[in-house]
Amino acid sequence: MPVLLETPKASDLLPIAGVRIGVAQAGIRKADRKDLTVFLLDDGCAVGAVFTRNRYAAAPVQVCRDHLASGQAIRAMVINTGNANAGTGEPGLAAARQTCHALARSLGLHHEQVLPFSTGVIMEPLPLDRLLAGLPKALSDAALPQNDHGDHWLSAAQGIMTTDTLPKACSVRFDIEGHAVRATGIAKGAGMIRPNMATMLGFLATDAHVDPALMAALARRLADASFNRVTVDGDTSTNDSFVVVATGRAGHAPITDLDSAAGQALLAALVPLARQLAHAIVRDGEGATKFITVQVEGGRDAGECLKAAYAVAHSPLVKTAFFASDPNLGRILAAVGYAGIDDLDVSGIDLHLGEVHVVTSGGRHPDYREEDGQRVMKQAEILVRIGLGRGQASETVWTCDFSHDYVTINADYRS
Repeated sequence: MPVLLETPKASDLLPIAGVRIGVAQAGIRKADRKDLTVFLLDDGCAVGAVFTRNRYAAAPVQVCRDHLASGQAIRAMVINTGNANAGTGEPGLAAARQTCHALARSLGLHHEQVLPFSTGVIMEPLPLDRLLAGLPKALSDAALPQNDHGDHWLSAAQGIMTTDTLPKACSVRFDIEGHAVRATGIAKGAGMIRPNMATMLGFLATDAHVDPALMAALARRLADASFNRVTVDGDTSTNDSFVVVATGRAGHAPITDLDSAAGQALLAALVPLARQLAHAIVRDGEGATKFITVQVEGGRDAGECLKAAYAVAHSPLVKTAFFASDPNLGRILAAVGYAGIDDLDVSGIDLHLGEVHVVTSGGRHPDYREEDGQRVMKQAEILVRIGLGRGQASETVWTCDFSHDYVTINADYRS
């Protein structure tokens, strides 16, 4: 069961002018469910994206990078689930390119105006015939009037799921220079989650007017504040992709600087939206029973704070202890110790578990009682706060526990 996470309601999701969505069942997945999604973008939309840093990047990731670098205006996206088209060599690249050509022909576009995305099992050939046969159905679905409501966003969130137990989607309303602005995002991901990126697909659209030259930086700023701060199991996927679309329909002047008043208003709305999606991935982590915030303070810089935070968040020993509500908290100190922070003076380490002061000056706090630690660890949401005692920097990472179900889900993933 997801940790304090519910299925979003279509009525809570906002349509974005300039974006239409179609979802179909193409038979790519073994299960009888929707597995093919198209996003159609009006002329004038601006697009930015960030992708996995895994050197074994999937074929669609490679094609997306090429198409974004071509200078062509992106007008469509196509996403399949059930097959990652990763580790498939030249045939996989050819399949991703053929997908783009087929959708482009249907829409009267150049193939470089289409971005392809895939998620699912690695090293299996993409069933291209089924994918191409499903495109007309997805395009027909995109023409339905539900695109004027939130139904298609919810349907798309369902259509990109793999081991997710529920869809992930949310919306926000805000103002820029007195103009009403909207944003809606969806994401998928539950396992093979680690930053740079997480194992995820994420699509966020807003009707804000953003200079196309800023979109790559906007996508990076949003990812670094959200998806690049979550981890489930420490595995970096081959297919991670996060795309931001700005349709320019809101009516305000173009944003040409993210540090301007308008740019800051945009970030103030979109960062929490992206973060909500990222948190949903962790809350729906494979087998997760607890949502854990790891907050590291007192670092010399952000980099060493993140080293400590990720060492704790990735540790199987820490994560299994949280699952069992076992206050074996020396495991946290051990993780901080091997995080790779130069010249770390452990006598300056502080540790709080929720409101409970566990460690002071590098050793057990004289007032700490194990039953207090266990009381906090039994909660569904837990804050781990670590002080390094070296400076003023701080960073936060979000993770979950490891349960028996994590092993079961991944052992049975292909069966």
